Amino acid sequence: MDTLAARFKLIVSPLVFISLLFLPSLQATTDFTYCDKKGNYAVKVKGVTISPNPVVRGQPATFAISASTGKAITDGKAVIDVSYFGIHIHRETHDLCEETSCPIAVGNFVLSHNQVLPGFTPPGSYTLKMTLSGEGNQELTCISFKFKIGFGASGSSVSDS
Repeated sequence: MDTLAARFKLIVSPLVFISLLFLPSLQATTDFTYCDKKGNYAVKVKGVTISPNPVVRGQPATFAISASTGKAITDGKAVIDVSYFGIHIHRETHDLCEETSCPIAVGNFVLSHNQVLPGFTPPGSYTLKMTLSGEGNQELTCISFKFKIGFGASGSSVSDS
């Protein structure tokens, strides 16, 4: 029985190790750029994660932005602009405190936005620009990143009958 356990360990251990090598790719962050590369923003973005990636139309998608701030933020807004092949197609404005817990204390925080894109959304490459502003409309940060909408299920079906 000890030899069976040893064989099992010899087979399973490498498989677990190999699967852990691929785990980071499932949680990889999306590249982003600051709108003003020389800007000294109060909120420093550390990473953007999109899940699922690519986004599936008609299905929930989560856009999570990891960031940090050197000053407490009590209120503000998040403006999200979306472009498709360079053409502005959509704008949303959200209360910052609906996207994360307020007040935001000095240190690290995560801004998370959930969205279900309509089933008729065309697949392809999109650019999202997010601007955070605080009290008095002061710009806290502004980033831009690309995301893709896949050819997956549209959430609707057509019947032949």
